[in-house]
Amino acid sequence: MESNNNRRNFLKSVGTLSLGAAIISPLSAIANTNLTEETKLDTAIDQNKPQTISILQTTDVHCQIHPHDELFWENGKAVFRKTGGYAYMATMLKKLKKKNPNTYIIDTGDMFQGSELSVETTGEAFVPILNALDYDLYLPGNWEVIYGKKRMQTLLGSLDAPKICTNMYHDLGDGKRGELIFQPYTIWNIAGAKIGFLGYTDPLVPLRQSPNYSKGIIYTNPEENLAHYVDVLRNQEQCSYVIMIAHLGLSQQIALANHPECEGVNYILGGDTHERVRKPIVCKYSKVVEPGAFGSFIGKLDLTVLNGKVVSDSYELIEVNSPKIKPDAKIEKLLKEKESVYQEQINQVIGYSTIPLYRYFVVENPIDTMILNALNWKFPEIDINLSNGFRFCPPKTTPDQTGNIPITNGFIFDMLPVDSTVRTAKVTGKQLKNWLEKELNNVFAEDASKRFGGWVVKFKGMEVRFNAFAEMGKRVQSITVKNTPINPEKMYSIMACERDGDPVDMLCRMKGVMDAKNTNATLHSVMKDYLKQNSPVTPTPQKNAIILDAPETLLTQVTGVDYTFR
Repeated sequence: MESNNNRRNFLKSVGTLSLGAAIISPLSAIANTNLTEETKLDTAIDQNKPQTISILQTTDVHCQIHPHDELFWENGKAVFRKTGGYAYMATMLKKLKKKNPNTYIIDTGDMFQGSELSVETTGEAFVPILNALDYDLYLPGNWEVIYGKKRMQTLLGSLDAPKICTNMYHDLGDGKRGELIFQPYTIWNIAGAKIGFLGYTDPLVPLRQSPNYSKGIIYTNPEENLAHYVDVLRNQEQCSYVIMIAHLGLSQQIALANHPECEGVNYILGGDTHERVRKPIVCKYSKVVEPGAFGSFIGKLDLTVLNGKVVSDSYELIEVNSPKIKPDAKIEKLLKEKESVYQEQINQVIGYSTIPLYRYFVVENPIDTMILNALNWKFPEIDINLSNGFRFCPPKTTPDQTGNIPITNGFIFDMLPVDSTVRTAKVTGKQLKNWLEKELNNVFAEDASKRFGGWVVKFKGMEVRFNAFAEMGKRVQSITVKNTPINPEKMYSIMACERDGDPVDMLCRMKGVMDAKNTNATLHSVMKDYLKQNSPVTPTPQKNAIILDAPETLLTQVTGVDYTFR
């Protein structure tokens, strides 16, 4: 009797009622020791009556713990409202769960990168915050590796709820793939139904992020084992409904939902590209949604269950309208405790902008314009300055008593969480053109599965006219450098940030650069020096990148489906 009690206590302590059977996989790379967790909630339900169960999703919060300015596109123009904040998210999540106790709450990644508080504590401050939000399931995003593999394992391992990822393996060296780092799936047993969850994160992490961040990890494409695990959930585990939680980006998720390997997956609850899907995108095999970013939205999927089967579904994107929400007192207290040591430093004003700062437009935006202006000011001798096509960083639009918009030290970390060393190199005009064609294809490839995950790379000192939706290699129509047509044979100096682990002859994903060397400056030091000398700034996009076949206010790279970013 004592041993049985101990076993029950152990199972309760790890939040599972079934550790599942070992999986005998036909895929040699999948070890047969992977564990799964099965979560049972209230099963004392009359299965002969329809029951509604809810799945709530957040994603890409990027450590934005407070309400922030958010951009909405309404009637052809940008409008701004306050949204988000963990204490406000908590209130909404609790309210929704109280309304329907049969609720499952998930976060699908990028929860440990994106703010100064995260950098100062290497993510540790966010462990108790996320645990207090009472999530039921997590998926690692592409930025969870920001502090390296071991730190990622510690941070995610410190979270109370299960973590799943079906395509991240231990790298044993010499190309040998070990076991999955996280369990491949989990099952929610609810209302007489078994809901199976698989989790896939971006396999391009070693290319998109600095390579050393993900050292020790092998990523695989979802297609490699998706059909196998759908079969395991459907036929071995007898799940009546299968959901993929994903951090692949909306284009990739749509492509996957139209791929035969995705047959048997009912829904893809996605993340990564910060898109706001308000109506599910119906693909050949699955429906796809994605609930924005920065804690500004909560995705709510309602499933109607009858006799153990899901008979209908409905989806809603809920705005976290902070001014209309009472913050959760427990979370608010916790946030103050975690931020108190760094609050003065985070809130220190280092400059001002006369115009709203944001990063939502695909082609050019004020935030990257400001970064490029700063680099050009600091290093005027360089021909071309480059800034990566990042998506993260909430807008900054609210003036203070000066009438201008304050730029704080914390906002520099929001824009540039990694204080990279500024690096220079030389390239030929031919290299520049070939690189631009590749970068544009990463954003606008007709085959959605070939899109890379970011916006158009930003630049200053060079003007490029292009057709976004032309064929591969035929997008660039003209390039001028300092108002002179580019010379394929001429050498040009370029500047960008160093990426930890890149080859010495690579800069901003451009291979074969020459005379590459680091400067004594970092991105943060350049920004602070620039603002100290030039504030207030007016970083109006200068039309260095001119899109010829779409509006300059393009807000998404997704085409060919019923979807509009707003």
